[in-house]
Amino acid sequence: MKNTVNQYIRNAKLELAKVIFPTKPQVKQAFIAVVIVVTFVVLFLALVDLIMSSTVSAILN
Repeated sequence: MKNTVNQYIRNAKLELAKVIFPTKPQVKQAFIAVVIVVTFVVLFLALVDLIMSSTVSAILN
């Protein structure tokens, strides 16, 4: 059992050494892209909600 745990830890360290972490400019660029996409999605959903609520209000009144 101890051998398998040691092998697992050794393999985990080897795999972690292969990981390439993003640079600061890459993180900043990804953050800006996410903010822009989320903003557009929020605006689109707000517009759809406004149109649908206006339509339902017009039908019911």
